Amino acid sequence: MSTVIPPALHQSSVPVEKLLHSANSGMIVERTAQVRGEYHSESRKFARATADYITRTQSGVASVFVYEETFGTKDMVHWLIHLHSMDDYESLVRMGTEDEEYRALFGRDWIPAGRGGGWAGMFTDGSLRETVLLPQFWGMYGTRVDDDRERRTEVFENDTAEVRLPPARHQTEQPDDLLLHSANAGIVLHRTAQIVYDFRSEAREFAREAATAINDNLAGEATVLLYEDAFGPMDRIHWLIHLRSLGTYQRLLQLHVRDESVREIFFRERSPEKGPGTWARMFVQGSFQDTALTPHHWGLYATDTPAGG
Repeated sequence: MSTVIPPALHQSSVPVEKLLHSANSGMIVERTAQVRGEYHSESRKFARATADYITRTQSGVASVFVYEETFGTKDMVHWLIHLHSMDDYESLVRMGTEDEEYRALFGRDWIPAGRGGGWAGMFTDGSLRETVLLPQFWGMYGTRVDDDRERRTEVFENDTAEVRLPPARHQTEQPDDLLLHSANAGIVLHRTAQIVYDFRSEAREFAREAATAINDNLAGEATVLLYEDAFGPMDRIHWLIHLRSLGTYQRLLQLHVRDESVREIFFRERSPEKGPGTWARMFVQGSFQDTALTPHHWGLYATDTPAGG
C-alpha cells in the first residue's frame, strides 16, 4: 500500500542516506510549541525554515523534521531533532551565537507588518518545551536482564574513544529495506509510560518484548523502537511506533487479537517472586499516553504554501 502522507524525508533536499533519524541517531530532542491561531500559516513556515537550515548545514551532525499532532491538540507543532550524539548538541548551541544566517531566521519579520513581528509572537508564552530521548539499551540506568544480553550491546563491544549510545536500530532485526523510522514513516505514534520503581528492570524487558513482537510480525508495515527519558521524570519510557500509514494501526489491533504468541506477552504472569500479576502492575496507573504525529507537508491543515514550496 502506498503512503498517503509524504514522509518527513521530503522536507529536506539532503539525500536520505545522509539523514539522521530515529533509527540511526544517538539522541532525539523533541521540541513542541503551541501556535497562536491567528498565525496558523506563518508558524509552519518558520518551523520548516529553521528545520531545513539545520539539516542542510549540519549534515551528519543533526537532522530536524517537523510534525503535526494528528488527533491531539490542534496547532501543536513538533520538531524531532536527531543528533549523532549528545556532544553534537553543542553544535546547535553555537549556531545561535556564531551562525549569522541562522540568527537571521529568528530575527526575520515572519508576521506581516501591523500584525506583530518576529517568530516569538507566533507561539503561546511558556508552551515551548523539550524532551530528550535516548535509545534504550540493556543495562541502562542500572537495570538488569536475566541473561548476558547487556554484555552483547555496542556499549560493551565498542572500545573506541568515541562515547556514543548505540542507536535504536540495534533493537530490531528488521532488514534495512523494511525498517520504518522518523524519516520514512507515514505516521509516528509516540507512546509514553511511567514505570513503577519496583519493576524498573522487568518493565523494560516487557517494553522491548512487546516492541519485538510487532517488529517480527509487521515488518514493512510497522517498526517500534524504545527510548529513555533523559532529563525528565525518572523511569519514563518512550516507544516510537513508526507506521507505514494511519491504516496500519488497524493491523496492530488485529495482531493483538489474532496472534496467540503476541497475546501471551500481555497475559503472562511476570515476576511471581514479587506477587501475582501481569505487565500492567509494572506501570503507574493512567500514565500511558499516545500522541500520533503526522509529518508536516505544505498545505496541511489548510495552511498557506510558501512561494516555491
